[in-house]
Formats: sequence, C-alpha cells, structure tokens
Amino acid sequence: MLHGSILRCLVLFFLISGLTSHAFSQSETMSTATGRIHFTSDAPMEVIEATSSATRGVLHVARRTFAFTLPVNSFNGFNNALQKDHFNENYLESEKYPEATYSGRIIEQVDLTIPGTYDIRAKGNLVIHGIPRERIIRCKLIVKPDEIKVVSTFTVRLGDHHIQVPRIVHQKIAEEIHVDLQFTLKPL
Repeated sequence: MLHGSILRCLVLFFLISGLTSHAFSQSETMSTATGRIHFTSDAPMEVIEATSSATRGVLHVARRTFAFTLPVNSFNGFNNALQKDHFNENYLESEKYPEATYSGRIIEQVDLTIPGTYDIRAKGNLVIHGIPRERIIRCKLIVKPDEIKVVSTFTVRLGDHHIQVPRIVHQKIAEEIHVDLQFTLKPL
C-alpha cells in the first residue's frame, strides 16, 4: 500500500491534470521525491533555520500543472531539539496537519520541452497548517533534456495560515518566514 502522502499527492495530481482514460508518456510527466525546502525565521532575538529534503511532487509538462507535498515533521537543523518539538507540536501542529501542499498551474505559456532557463509564476493553493491560500510564487525553471530544475525564494506569513505565536516568544519567531526551495524533476 502506498504511503499516505504519496497517495494524496498522486490523487491531487490526477485531479489537477484532468486525467481521464489515457496514459501519459514519460516525457510529459516529471516528478521528484527529494525536493529541498529551507526556511529561515529571522526574529529580533533569534534566528531559526531548518531544512527538509522530503518534498514529493509531479509536474505535467504539456498542461503546466503541478502538485507538491511536504511532510511537516521532516524538517531538521533547528538550533536544538526543543525548538523542533515546539515547531511540530505548538506551531505547525504536525500530528493534526501532517503535510503542507502546493498545487496549481504555471501562468506563462512556456514550452517546457525546449531546453533553456525560464522565469515563471506558479499560481495555486498553498496549504499550510490546514489553511489554503491562493499564492503566486515566482520560480526559475532550468530545463534540460532529461530534467527540470526548479528554484524559488518567497515568504510565508504565519498569520495567513492561522499559526499563532504566543506573545511571550514573539521576539524569537518572525511573522514572515523566508523560504528557499530547489527541486530537480525527472521523467516519471
């Protein structure tokens, strides 16, 4: 049986791509199972950083649709174990909301079968802490014959996803979190 997050990602992908009864060729669908996401909270009294290499996702090249999922508890690199515990238990509530997802469509009419570097905007629903928000995220796509590399930097406002920070630690946790991501997508 497939792991829950993989199954949800695949279901989400098939819904987005409008797949009916035909199969895709390998070149039309690209995927990753090791996408890297790094976040930084740069608050007045403390800098918190963590990284995950557990992002899974798919991109349908011709339709320019995508779906990515990230296990929230996969982040590592906090300043200490207690910080990681607070991140998972108090703020992101990873047992209740185990995944963050982003699914949608590339806005630009770009042919991703032609090698090159493309600055694009991805428009979709970013779901963190169970709260969906429509977001347009700028990305750089580096297209090669056998892979597509995705690079992006953006911010996430905690309040947009109903993540509450107790007043006692508001000087230690930033209201806006800086996110850097890198994925390499290969033919499925």
